[in-house]
Amino acid sequence: MYTSTETQAVASRVTAQVAVRRPGARRTARREAVFGYLMIGLAVAFVTVFTLIPILVSLGLSFFSWDVITPPQFIGVKNFTRLFSDGQVLSSFGVTVLLAVGIVVLQISLGLLLAVLVNSRKHAWTKAFFRTTFYLPLLASTAAVSIFMGYLFDAKFGLINYYLGELGLPAVPWLVNPVTAQITMVLIVVWQQVGFTFVLFVASLASVPTDVLEAASIDGAGTWRTLFRIKVPLISPTILFATVVAMINAMQLFDQPFIMTKGGPGTATTTATISMYQTGFQNLQFGYASAIAILLLVIILLITGVQFLAARKLVFYQ
Repeated sequence: MYTSTETQAVASRVTAQVAVRRPGARRTARREAVFGYLMIGLAVAFVTVFTLIPILVSLGLSFFSWDVITPPQFIGVKNFTRLFSDGQVLSSFGVTVLLAVGIVVLQISLGLLLAVLVNSRKHAWTKAFFRTTFYLPLLASTAAVSIFMGYLFDAKFGLINYYLGELGLPAVPWLVNPVTAQITMVLIVVWQQVGFTFVLFVASLASVPTDVLEAASIDGAGTWRTLFRIKVPLISPTILFATVVAMINAMQLFDQPFIMTKGGPGTATTTATISMYQTGFQNLQFGYASAIAILLLVIILLITGVQFLAARKLVFYQ
């Protein structure tokens, strides 16, 4: 036991040590704050230069007629009035929405199914193997994957139709029939992108409280009931995030249909971004192409807004 005098002495020494260390702690805190603000500033600068400024430039250019060769001419909203009466461009938006819905539905459902199956494995090395396997396609170049898939699904010389013939089955017009071309495009995009949602869901499912699962097991809840009544509601914020990101990416689909089909057959896989590219870089109508880009941006914002509105009733935060 310390006497009152000893206690005061100890308190004095502690106070002195804190006083000595305080300036150093303050300097460390200042350095950390400066570093944090620097990182935030870099992120803001990156978004401003590569996102905000191009959007503002496209918005301004959408009110002009410009072919790069001659000076821009202000024409007001004529590009937008032309846009809403252009059946070919509007058709490309319809194709974009159709493909995007198919991609998102399949990507989210398949990613969740794979995550549930992998998460049920007991061995850590098994989980690591599947996580790596499913995520690898996402690391590959989209252009390289598209070229490879173009040869794989070729109606005449593709490996898939070759082996179908070896099995005595008829060849499938994967990329030369409008319906099968759209289905093939959805499958290829999902195959490459599903690893992203899969990894998100695996991490989210691993964070579900074990005591909740144990309580459900004691109450007699089966596998499917536990999944849809407990796990899915608990990971619903992750599902919302994955759905929003997948929809935004799908609405900007360009590489796969452009490389594999050039938007064909006909206009079956001509997305809004392909229509924008053709209008701007092939027909040199950059003002009109900017109007298409602005309309696509507005549609993406509206869809994202609808998703967040629906999330108010469907997403549960712990």
